[in-house]
Amino acid sequence: MTKAFRISASTGIHKGDRTYQQDQVALLPHPRFNGCVLGVVADGMGGRSGGRKASDQVMLTARQLFERYSPATDDAAALLKHIVQEAHIVIRLTAISAEQEPHSTIAAFVINPRGDCHWVHAGDSRIYHFQHGQLVFRTSDHSYVQALVDRGELTEAEAGRHPHSNVLIGCLGAESDPPVTTHLIPQLQPGDMLLACSDGVWHYFSSAELASVLDSLAPREASEFLIDKARARSRGGGDNLSLLVVKIEALADEKRLPRPVQLTPQA
Repeated sequence: MTKAFRISASTGIHKGDRTYQQDQVALLPHPRFNGCVLGVVADGMGGRSGGRKASDQVMLTARQLFERYSPATDDAAALLKHIVQEAHIVIRLTAISAEQEPHSTIAAFVINPRGDCHWVHAGDSRIYHFQHGQLVFRTSDHSYVQALVDRGELTEAEAGRHPHSNVLIGCLGAESDPPVTTHLIPQLQPGDMLLACSDGVWHYFSSAELASVLDSLAPREASEFLIDKARARSRGGGDNLSLLVVKIEALADEKRLPRPVQLTPQA
């Protein structure tokens, strides 16, 4: 039998060193089903109006389709795929009136009342799954440098420094249909932690550092810490930042002593 748990969560967003904000982030409780939540991060691209219109459309589509979702009878993976496909179509239609061609990433997950978690992503916004401070799984970016890493032509460290690290090979609003990559966590357990974030956040941290921060701090403090540290590490050249932290905690969990946050000094 699954141990009863509660969800604690926080979102964070900052425009970084950009002149306008194109990221969007939301954690939405279901209006009818207690314990069912949808988390979404969208990183818009394409000029001031184009990028924001794209990420706004992702959020609007996600809200509308999630409100109609029933965790007892509907397929969560199908819901997430529908959000991606529907938002992509509408973003393509808005390109006519946008300053530049609008695009957006998406990283979204559904947690059902019974404890299963489904996610989808397109682009280079990521979702991480940690368990007690250790990385279990993360999304693989739909990007040029990730393709090089997959072929063994670059290491993860080299990919982060590559001049084309921000070039995507799949996202919402492009001419070709977006990739729709899904993942399933069959049963969340106390000690599980989820982080969804745009590249303005993850670009400045190793997976081990992110795991340490989430394991050491409550969601709100973790969100603030990661934004502040990413801002410092970007040295005045930071992108928009958005993130969503979720921690699964036992209802009667004994309090663990806080662990120190482990970060690698940056050169």
